[in-house]
Amino acid sequence: MGGRYAQRAMTDPAILLRNVSKSFAAHEVLRGVDLEVAPGTIVGLLGRNGAGKTTLLEILSTLLLPTSGQAFVHGHDVATEATQVKQLVGYCPCGFDTFYPRLSAASNLEFFAALNGFSLRDGRQRLDEVFDLLGVNGNRHLDFQRHSTGMKQKLVLGRALLADPRVLLLDEPTKSLDPRTQREIWTLLRTTLVAGLKKTVLLVTHSELEAQEVCDRIIVLEDGRIAEVTRGVESLGVLQA
Repeated sequence: MGGRYAQRAMTDPAILLRNVSKSFAAHEVLRGVDLEVAPGTIVGLLGRNGAGKTTLLEILSTLLLPTSGQAFVHGHDVATEATQVKQLVGYCPCGFDTFYPRLSAASNLEFFAALNGFSLRDGRQRLDEVFDLLGVNGNRHLDFQRHSTGMKQKLVLGRALLADPRVLLLDEPTKSLDPRTQREIWTLLRTTLVAGLKKTVLLVTHSELEAQEVCDRIIVLEDGRIAEVTRGVESLGVLQA
């Protein structure tokens, strides 16, 4: 669904933030953030809890508006062109709160596909594609609450992929997963989604190993500001608590 918008400005940055700030009452969460992410790359977003990482993702997914500054996805302003932006991005939040625990994995994703504008037939066809992509065809009719943590996290990622977005905003997609499942998702991100399907990924993580293994570039947020930009994690001293 996002393809027709992606054609507009593939030479533009996939993500562009200009002096973006966000305040809640008197508390300033983001403070003049400038960020540019090239199409077809994975950028890691690291920082302590409360640094503003999730807030930044929520602005890019149009769930929040910036207090000041501008944010763009493939040339579309998140504030004034929210409809276009929503069709370009897939947001994968941290946790499983958006899923209905007593519905099956398939029923959950069919519901989310309908919210994305798919007909029942097209939605089920897209589900088959997403399940194949994730390698989770087994037990699709099992209640969501009965799945393993790793399977649940893959289904959350599957929801973000339903509309075939050009940009993925992922908030700790491997949190609490065992090492084997973590590496399965790393391979999916790096090899299938970015190298194969040419998607752009902004990845929030607390894992320096994950950032090193997966990301082309690493951004560190500290107190709402960009503290460091690097291609490695050797000098990320700001993460040492």
